[in-house]
Amino acid sequence: MGAIEDIYAEVDADIPEEEFRAAVEEKVDEMGGLVDEEVAAMLIAEDLGESEVEGIADIEPGMEEVQFLGKVVSVGDVRTFERDEEDAEGRVVNVEVADGTGRVRLALWDEDAAAATEELEPGQVLRIKGRPKDGYSGLEVSADRVEVDEEAELDVDLEGGATIDSLAMGQSDVTLAGVVLDTESVRTFDRDDGSEGRVGNLVIGDETGRVRVTLWDEQTEAVETFEAGDTVEIVDGYVRERDGSLELHVNDRSAVEAVDADVEFVPEATDIGAVEIGETVDIAGVVRSADPKRTFDRDDGSEGQVRNVRLQDSTGDIRVALWGDKADLDIGPGDELLAAEVGIEDGWQDDLEASAGWQSTVTPLDGGLAATGDEGGGSTDGADDGGSTGLDAFADEDDAGATAPETTDDGPVEFTGTVVQTGDPVKIDDGEETVKLRGDPDVTLGQSVTVRGTRDGEFIDVEETF
Repeated sequence: MGAIEDIYAEVDADIPEEEFRAAVEEKVDEMGGLVDEEVAAMLIAEDLGESEVEGIADIEPGMEEVQFLGKVVSVGDVRTFERDEEDAEGRVVNVEVADGTGRVRLALWDEDAAAATEELEPGQVLRIKGRPKDGYSGLEVSADRVEVDEEAELDVDLEGGATIDSLAMGQSDVTLAGVVLDTESVRTFDRDDGSEGRVGNLVIGDETGRVRVTLWDEQTEAVETFEAGDTVEIVDGYVRERDGSLELHVNDRSAVEAVDADVEFVPEATDIGAVEIGETVDIAGVVRSADPKRTFDRDDGSEGQVRNVRLQDSTGDIRVALWGDKADLDIGPGDELLAAEVGIEDGWQDDLEASAGWQSTVTPLDGGLAATGDEGGGSTDGADDGGSTGLDAFADEDDAGATAPETTDDGPVEFTGTVVQTGDPVKIDDGEETVKLRGDPDVTLGQSVTVRGTRDGEFIDVEETF
């Protein structure tokens, strides 16, 4: 074989030899005769090796050029636009393609756009060469060359929607069904053009995980329309990244719709007794006490709010600080709760505390979802395997055959209850037990209070009341 044939044989990319030779000749002309065909072939081979990607998930906006295979999922309509040149009209069509790693939108221009609507159809496998960029709805590839490959095969399900664990940075035209786990209030902001924008969030989950959904402008109505427990479908969403986590975005080209679908979300929670300072974890359990909401002034003069609840599972209990809108959740003793992506911090009296901020998800479970412990390998199918760390393990002994951890140990405590006696001693009751207070707390009969102090049997030496 000749030099060009040898170099072509080593090329780690799918390109016909005729096209490779044509690229070599073009490179020789481009270099003005400064290189011969062998050197030009080496340069082309190097470029091809750098642009070949293993899958769509490996494509990033900063890449100069990529080559890959993709199966056609959908072909959009041709859109026209005015170019900068006078009387120059451009055409573009979007083609959604997928492989086993993800999906991406192709932009085909002018003659290629017209040909795409006539010749391409879902199910065809394409060989694609193009330039990745960060488009209006996430990552897209501006295609330079698109060819149908009738011999190549890609295992892609064109009928089913995406799952949360299959989402990848840059995906667009994502259709995904999930259970609403949490909603956040709508916020307004000023755009560069002086108009006012709106943004809000939902958190949804399916059997593979959960994801935050960011809604823009008119789509923020979904925040008021849906609530935890509703099943929704995101249509034509696109995936972005924020603080290292993927989010699904919904704009004016997308939709959020209620669907009658059977979508299961099974949270996997870490045992409360196993959490450590500095971790970000998911915990689940039964609310044993709930403090009143408190407001405070931030350094910038705005007002914030927080509410503390104490969450207990079969391995221990922890105070959870609910910040912002989460402080308004209708949560009380006996409720089952999932607190996801909470930060574990050093709290009062060196006790651990879980902080549920904007990035966290707090979901009342209503007894309908099982939570499994990472440490204990709990069962979620209802079988009596003796090792369950599901929510049934938090119930009273008569209900579930499991005894809740003892709550009357001496030492630093926080106790919330209703004042049932204002004499000497003051007594408060949380519905499960009555404790006596020492330290002359300023309370009134029937008042709901939280006290902190040191427990000594049936007495609490009060250090703080609120």
